[in-house]
Amino acid sequence: MLKFFTKLDYLLKETFLGLLRGGWMNWAAVSTVTVLLFLFGLSLQTSWQVEGLLNQFGSQLELSVYLESGIQAVNIQPMIANIPNVGGVEVITRDQAWTKLVKELGLTDIEGANQQLGGNPLVDEIKVKAANPQVVPDLATQLAKIQGVNVVQYVDEAVKRIAQLHRGLNWLTLTITIILTLTAIAVTTTTIRLIVMARRREIEIMQLVGATTAWIYLPFLLQGISFGLVGGAIAWSFISVTQQFINRLLANQPEFIQFISNGLQLSFSQTLLLPLILLGFGATVGLMGSLFAVHRFANR
Repeated sequence: MLKFFTKLDYLLKETFLGLLRGGWMNWAAVSTVTVLLFLFGLSLQTSWQVEGLLNQFGSQLELSVYLESGIQAVNIQPMIANIPNVGGVEVITRDQAWTKLVKELGLTDIEGANQQLGGNPLVDEIKVKAANPQVVPDLATQLAKIQGVNVVQYVDEAVKRIAQLHRGLNWLTLTITIILTLTAIAVTTTTIRLIVMARRREIEIMQLVGATTAWIYLPFLLQGISFGLVGGAIAWSFISVTQQFINRLLANQPEFIQFISNGLQLSFSQTLLLPLILLGFGATVGLMGSLFAVHRFANR
């Protein structure tokens, strides 16, 4: 156990010493990784938020099922409620719809309006909530096939636009991540390589006294991982501050904006997962950069 802690103490001291000797090059590597992880984390968070908004719109989206004349909604409601992916069913009778329409038109004499139009011209309506936005088109097709249903209407344009935005953000996130990951690995590789070159005399002495290659270059790998962890922590703090600022801006907005902002809130698991992803991704980028840097020297 004492031997283990002695080795660990040596590795930590060598890693810290290497970080001090790196000087401003360390900050170049950390800054590059921070920019990468900030944009990646922001894009990932936005993608999650748009997906949540998409699901919220889907859960609020209603399909209006208009029945044929003479068909009562109460006879069809149980059949519709048993269809998969139906989140809720609400019946609006023709009398309820007619009373509401007359009031909206500002008419007080309902009986007079009935006489002028020859009776209530409306039909029973069933409002159906979809469980999620993806099933809306298929659900509309199923509802239209039910005997006694005349027309099925739903507004899916907003959902389509949000879905297109979600796909576009995913592709944009992937492109940005690939480009910046390669850049971060290149900068980390250059930084670690310069640190190795600055300590080449010490490395030669260690080789002469019989130190293994893994033992010599392990501190440099830890330095690369440190770049990633520090960059991930800074990026996460920036993302948190940005999110708090946006939440304050949306706090006193109109009701529709409040509805949208509720869909933009991350779940508890996503809130915990985001910093872990950033730290893990940062550590991986730093490790890859340091591996590329020491590979050339280790094989000499």
